[in-house]
Amino acid sequence: MTDDHALFDRKLLRRRRARFAQELAQHDFLLAHVASEIAERIGAVLREFPLALDLGAHFGLLGRTVAALPSVGHMIYADATPELAALCPRPALVCEEELLPFRNATFNLVVSGLALHRVNDLPGALIQIARALKPDGLFQAALLGAGSLRELRQALLEAEAEQEGGASPHIAPFGDVREYGALLQRAGFTLPVADSETLTVTYPSPRALMQELRAMGGGNVLQARRKAPLARGTLVRAEAIYRMRHSAPDGKVRATFEIVYLSGWAKHESQQQPLRPGSATARLADALHTEEHEAGDKAAFPRASAAPDKRR
Repeated sequence: MTDDHALFDRKLLRRRRARFAQELAQHDFLLAHVASEIAERIGAVLREFPLALDLGAHFGLLGRTVAALPSVGHMIYADATPELAALCPRPALVCEEELLPFRNATFNLVVSGLALHRVNDLPGALIQIARALKPDGLFQAALLGAGSLRELRQALLEAEAEQEGGASPHIAPFGDVREYGALLQRAGFTLPVADSETLTVTYPSPRALMQELRAMGGGNVLQARRKAPLARGTLVRAEAIYRMRHSAPDGKVRATFEIVYLSGWAKHESQQQPLRPGSATARLADALHTEEHEAGDKAAFPRASAAPDKRR
């Protein structure tokens, strides 16, 4: 994807992640949470994974957690920021998450924690991950979802519009769980699953939240961001809006993180396949102990025209 059409400034992202590389382990609570969750999910799979990849490895926390499972063998670490790849266990390499240097059918398992939501070509990255997996290999990932940081997003937009007469984007437009699940299918994964959870985290102040976001991974790296820093008055007003709407009883402020978990398998002939249309050997009506009607038979829906529309 060309820079003209890219959503994220990946060069700026790498520079900022390099700047905070030595501090990331002090702000790893989200990564530690998803590492534990992904490891638990992989541990429940009755399968051996001799060779695995931690893609977008940060400083290797997810990969180390998964590698400790008895079913996982050798782990390779990859990150786009050299300063972070240097903090990972060996072997580790530097590569972009959307430009993989691996041969097809290399890994039995690929994991990724809180990295793929900031690539510019997520569909392409997922396709490459599927190709890098051996047949019947497993992909497990965690990404930020659309509900993440909604409080901060709204406070910044309102304050900037009020103070400066216009607003620019500050928080990335993360995908929702259905969009991520659809991308898994488009990439060719079988048995795709996408689910999400919402975490509420408290901070001493909105400023403390923003400082931690920078340390966790670069802050605002959107291509469409306003290049000049926010005016002090705008930032103060944003903090006031945030406190007014999202303060906890103890005076701290709440922040929402939605974590979307993705799971999919590389194709293999041994996997369960859907039946061909018309190949069923039993009638659904018999299983439900009801009467079967042809499509369009009004007797099957005697009250359909009077039923109210309850959709909202």
